[in-house]
Amino acid sequence: MSVIRAFIAIALPGPVQQKLDEVAHSLKNERTQAVRWVTGKNIHLTLKFLGEVENKKIEAISQVIQVETLRFNSFEISAGGIGTFPNLRRPRVIWVGVQAPPVLSELAHAIDLGTQLLGFPGEEKAFSPHLTLGRVSQNASALEVQSIAQVLSAARIGDLGSFTVGQVTLFRSDLQPSGAVYLPLFTSSLNTLG
Repeated sequence: MSVIRAFIAIALPGPVQQKLDEVAHSLKNERTQAVRWVTGKNIHLTLKFLGEVENKKIEAISQVIQVETLRFNSFEISAGGIGTFPNLRRPRVIWVGVQAPPVLSELAHAIDLGTQLLGFPGEEKAFSPHLTLGRVSQNASALEVQSIAQVLSAARIGDLGSFTVGQVTLFRSDLQPSGAVYLPLFTSSLNTLG
């Protein structure tokens, strides 16, 4: 049985990726060495993480994406602000926020329900749109975590730009020693307005 790691996401336009790179660069210093920063070209808006997927299910997943995207019109979102999961005192994931109309959550929910019919587990938490900027090492000391929290609490990230969401993509994720490499396997367009 051949399997791949996969997820469903919205790809970001180049200018937004560039600005995310600039934000990460501005936060990199000796106090944030325990953070693995994500390069701008690898940042996307995840709608559904699938994990290990059998190759024979790729076609069915693609069909779910196509059926669900046809139900929605394209829409605008914007990126800006900074936050952490689970919270600022114990940062594990550093993210930039996404401001979007309710249709984004509706789209993510529809894809979640569609993939559940294929045997993938449903999301336990409510959809929280974000763009992952970095991950704090699990081996970070309490002092390093505190230092990272201080840097982030002082950070002010303004508006990084708006763009139209017009497509949803199924990505393959290949883990390499140099980091993850994402390969689009299937893309489906939302309805265009006008």
